[in-house]
Amino acid sequence: MTQPFVLPDFYMPYPARLNPHLEAARVHSREWAREMGMLEGSGIWELSDLDAHDYALLCSYTHPDCDAEALSLVTDWYVWVFFFDDHFLEEFKRTLDSDGGKAYLERLAAFMPMDLGDGFPEPTNQVEKGLADLWARTVPSMSYGWRERFAESTRNLLNESMWELVNMNAGRIANPVEYIEMRRKVGGAPWSAGIIEYAANAELPPAVATSRPLRVLTDAFADGVHLRNDLFSYQREVEDEGELSNGILVLETFLGCSTQEAAETVNDLLTSRLQQFENTALTEVPALCLDKGLSAEECARIAAYVKGLQDWQSGGHEWHMRSSRYMNKEAEARHSMFGGVLGTSALDIKNLFGRPAAARLRSHAHVPFERVGPSVLPDFDIPFELALSPHHAEARDLSVAWARRMGLLGDIWDEQKLLGYDFALCSAGLDPDATIEELELHAEWLTWGTYGDDYYPLVYGRPRDLAGARVAHARFLDILDADRPEAGTALAVTPMERSLADLWARTAGPMSPYGRRSFRRAVELMLESWLWELLNQAQHRIPDPVDYIEMRRHTFGSELTVSLGRMRHADALPPEIFRTGTMSALENSAMDYGMLINDFFSYQKEIEYEGEVHNLLLVVQRFFDCDYPAAVRIADDLMRSRLRQFLHLKETEIPLLYEEFGLDADGRAALDAYVKEFEDWIAGILHWHRNVRRYSDESLRGGSLPNVVPSVLASSGPGTAALRLAQLVAQPSLAPVAGLSGA
Repeated sequence: MTQPFVLPDFYMPYPARLNPHLEAARVHSREWAREMGMLEGSGIWELSDLDAHDYALLCSYTHPDCDAEALSLVTDWYVWVFFFDDHFLEEFKRTLDSDGGKAYLERLAAFMPMDLGDGFPEPTNQVEKGLADLWARTVPSMSYGWRERFAESTRNLLNESMWELVNMNAGRIANPVEYIEMRRKVGGAPWSAGIIEYAANAELPPAVATSRPLRVLTDAFADGVHLRNDLFSYQREVEDEGELSNGILVLETFLGCSTQEAAETVNDLLTSRLQQFENTALTEVPALCLDKGLSAEECARIAAYVKGLQDWQSGGHEWHMRSSRYMNKEAEARHSMFGGVLGTSALDIKNLFGRPAAARLRSHAHVPFERVGPSVLPDFDIPFELALSPHHAEARDLSVAWARRMGLLGDIWDEQKLLGYDFALCSAGLDPDATIEELELHAEWLTWGTYGDDYYPLVYGRPRDLAGARVAHARFLDILDADRPEAGTALAVTPMERSLADLWARTAGPMSPYGRRSFRRAVELMLESWLWELLNQAQHRIPDPVDYIEMRRHTFGSELTVSLGRMRHADALPPEIFRTGTMSALENSAMDYGMLINDFFSYQKEIEYEGEVHNLLLVVQRFFDCDYPAAVRIADDLMRSRLRQFLHLKETEIPLLYEEFGLDADGRAALDAYVKEFEDWIAGILHWHRNVRRYSDESLRGGSLPNVVPSVLASSGPGTAALRLAQLVAQPSLAPVAGLSGA
């Protein structure tokens, strides 16, 4: 069969190594697969198929240092997961049997109990039998936390097949940004990362296992694995199996380019993700270890985990070039140029220059303050009616007076700017049924959050004062006391601290302990996202689109406003309902639509007037190497996709939660009201953007942006803001004169 494109030159800076126990793993995997019923008579594989695929070779490349017993177990896991993939293809994808596929996947969760004492159901097929055997052999040496994380990644891996089947049934090719996000969440690489923790004796310390730097490290690794697989498997998946979930096909469709051009672009994305991995490993992970005060042993486990991810990346590449499962004839020929020497893909000088260097340059070479002209706005075809609270004007006056009392006016904002921003108008649309007290509180949270979003880039970003920002961040967290909400008032010194302490005491005080912890986490996520933006600003680095979207939900304050909406339903709905996949997907789809509205409206403000790098339209241009009109099309399509997802969940998935949680009439009404609040949220955000004096070309030319930082605010060098804050804390009587408000 003729190859549909020429494989590109791959960026692979780490040489592959081979585990010396390869042959033992080959022998063991044959015996285990036959014992599980995966070979002769299965209708899926014969022994010749297993030998040709050579999963023992894959695992020997990707886990070069583990002992023979661990290598055999790891190989069994990969035999199982690839058998599952082919089994699901034959049983459900080729027949387009969505209902059967869903029931099949749901049953597999029962074969991953957290406590082995709970036992397993009786297996009914080879996949269930294999999973029960592997789970029982693996989890005794791992912690409960690892079991939870690995079970979740296994469920996600299995659910990828359902996502692909739904797209195949609908004849739908995913949006490029959506594709990368979904591929990461449901693809196999996060699952492989869990295997690495086992094989490399590198279980992540609980204190940092879910931290942003390690999550980004794992995500960048996952994207690299998945995009590489898309390149090697395009011919098999697209031409033979009729798959629609392949990055090359996605880019062919949305960029209107040839298969070869799409393959080169996918390889550029792969390069970008490997470079993101390197950046995170070298800059953020060491800082995390220091910040959390980890022990030498914990730091060693993290280092082993990083090394394990590198080994998997390089070893997986070598295996793709050798396995009969993939399109790799040219790769094999290229290998022979070096005499088949192991790991020689890392020796090619083109790995370090040419397109890989250009990809690294693109993420750092943006010229700030480029003239881009008025933002191009798509048709926002939302099917939701706008409703506005009658308390808008009163809440606006109260919130402006509150900002004045707190000291938020007089430095980067003045009263006229705040009136022009009119956050009460946003609150009036987001929550049209709120009381005046609720509307005022909501408007003041929006005021505080947007003030901080303007303040951080000016005060900490321009002088690259990350130390000062971290000190401020730590003090904000001290103020957010979940046990004693009023205690933060005594700690507050600066206007931002005073206003946060006031809002926290008024909001968290009436909440339940669970509500306080949940709301505190929402505020904390927003604060952490501001530090992430500062780090990018300091490196002059444009983030990748998936990383950007996930963090944008935080920087936009989406979780914060959603948490405010949950408050009124706390007694009518069980907390567990908010942790379901359905509710998470509903919330994320609505939040993404809202933040995309903001990115469209704020493009000129952020790119031309503020020199920002955090806007999806810019991110898409740099990441996909396309122009502004193409970025508009991609972002518009993503927005429409998110809206379709929201409506689908509302109409088909939310009603299923009625039965799952046994909701009575009041519970069903509360859930319906909660969903309706997201419709108000989307309509209210769009109305606010269209009517405030902050984003239009006329407003920008008229001076609607924050003021230049007064000299009393500007840091004279890195760390000086932290020093100044320490002086204020030590001498609180000076705060009204020398405070950061510039009063």
